[in-house]
Amino acid sequence: MTTTRDSASPIDAADEELIDTLIAISVVAKRLAAKLRQSNENQNESEEPKNE
Repeated sequence: MTTTRDSASPIDAADEELIDTLIAISVVAKRLAAKLRQSNENQNESEEPKNE
């Protein structure tokens, strides 16, 4: 038989540190994705005149 918890367990210090680390990784990944997208757009714009 499976039991369920009606309330979430309190977050301890280790869990809080893990959460903070994952959030930081997410922020860095988002910034890198934005830079990569911008780089690709700039590269495509610079190649357009050559293709015409």
